[in-house]
Order: sequence, then structure tokens, then C-alpha cells
Amino acid sequence: MPRLECTLLLCLALLVAAPASAKTDTSIDAGALEARWQTFSQTAAQTEPALEFPYAHCFKRAAAAHELPETLLLAVARGESDFEPEARSHANAYGLMQILWPGTAKHLGLNRLADLLEPCTNVEAGARYLKELLQRYQGNLHRALAAYNYGPSRIPVSGGELPDGAVWYSSYILRHLDYVLNGSGKRPRHSLTIAAKRNSRSPNRLFPLRLTNMTRLQFGRPWCLN
Repeated sequence: MPRLECTLLLCLALLVAAPASAKTDTSIDAGALEARWQTFSQTAAQTEPALEFPYAHCFKRAAAAHELPETLLLAVARGESDFEPEARSHANAYGLMQILWPGTAKHLGLNRLADLLEPCTNVEAGARYLKELLQRYQGNLHRALAAYNYGPSRIPVSGGELPDGAVWYSSYILRHLDYVLNGSGKRPRHSLTIAAKRNSRSPNRLFPLRLTNMTRLQFGRPWCLN
């Protein structure tokens, strides 16, 4: 098989296989994940970021205005956009906190698309939405984050199993929170930034994709070139 053709086929196989594996990871213990978020909530007000992050003043201001942990907002922004203020998904989610346009944005009182590209405005909107979701889910961060990703209409206030993708997202943000709190030379295992479809609610919205052991690239010669 010609080298170029083989390489292209290998890349295509990885892109097809990886999204399916990322969205069907059944190894996450949802109960333990929810408990970890509850533990964080108990001391969240005293937490501080271990590093200096972009647009820090925006996050500090929004956290104070909505009585939310700055570290939580940083974790969501890092997972959603990697602090890129002009980030845009195929589903029209914009900015640092990836606010959907026009639906969620207008729900939050933002009637101009340009407002979503202003870092502090975007962070404030994301914080306000998270606060709204936390009130809806009675302080349950796990469910609030699931709703941030999947939409509140698909996440029950209590009881019932959450969609696998929503559980994955909660776990993904927790990994970014660990980085925000502790710092590391490595990015979270979930955050190799390969574009993939996010979930069934927003089938074209992008999210950072985790490669599993099946789909992780092995450095060196591709197997079909041996």
C-alpha cells in the first residue's frame, strides 16, 4: 500500500473511532463523580487558582458578582475554549464560556453577537448561567455542569440516570479544575484538542476529545508501513 494512502487511511480511522469511544466511556463512576463535586462545593469558596490564567480580572469580577468559585469558572473556560475569546463552535457557541447564540445568549440578555466576543461580558454571562443552573439543581454541581453541557431540559433536577455524555463532561471539567487548583506540566488526559461532535443536543458543537488506548497514536512508523 502506498505510504501516503496508508497514512490517510490511518488518520481517517482514528477520527471515526475516537468520537465514539469518547462518548461511550462507561468507566466513569457517576456516583463517585457527584461525591467529588460535593466535596469541592464544601470548600470551594476558599479555593484559589494555582497559576495565573488569561483574563483573570474577568473571572474574579464574575465570581464575586455571582458568588461562585473563581476556580470553577476558570475550569469551565479552560475546558470549553482554552481561554480563546473568539472561539466558535459549529453550533454557534461563542467565546471563553462558549455561550450558544442566539438561544442561551438572548436568555441571558445579550442581544448582540459582538457582546459574546468581549471576554468579561462572556465570562459574566457564563457565570450567571451557571448560577441559574446551580439554583435549579439545588446546589448540585454535577447536575448543573451536566445541564450546562446538555441543556436543563435533558437533565432531571433529581433522580434518574444522566446521559453518558453529560457525565463525561462533568468528569472532564473536574480534570480541568484539578489543573486550576494544583497546576501541572501536563494537560488533563481528556483534553487533546481534536475537533469532534460534542453531543446529541448540539451535534455539531466542538469539544476537546480524549483518545482512548484503542485510538491513541503510537509514535514511529505506522503499522501498515512495516
